[in-house]
Amino acid sequence: MMWLSLAKLALRTGSEVYKNRKETKVLQSIAERKQMQRVIDGEIEMVNTVKTHQANDLKDEIVLIIISIPLLVCAWGIFSNDADIIIKLDAFFDQVNKFPLWLQGLIIGGYSSVLGIKGVSAFKKK
Repeated sequence: MMWLSLAKLALRTGSEVYKNRKETKVLQSIAERKQMQRVIDGEIEMVNTVKTHQANDLKDEIVLIIISIPLLVCAWGIFSNDADIIIKLDAFFDQVNKFPLWLQGLIIGGYSSVLGIKGVSAFKKK
């Protein structure tokens, strides 16, 4: 008997969670539509809307800086004409070339998502 009441409670809770998620999606859709209507009516500018959504989003810039470090080091090594640095860079890129396929894909995917390009096709050519 206790199991039956627990099953009913679990079913009721699951149903409530599902209903709340559906309501949330509907409310989000309505809010987006109202926001766009305000843009169309000229009440607010689209530029301000985009700026608001991107105001505190530094994640892409930070990721781009981090994954650009090897390129910056490579450029520094080439333009410095230091033979030791060039040898170390060759060794570095030989090691990068030995990365597992999933890690190479992760790196290409990181660049692609930050820069907004399709890197999967470049990855498939390997």
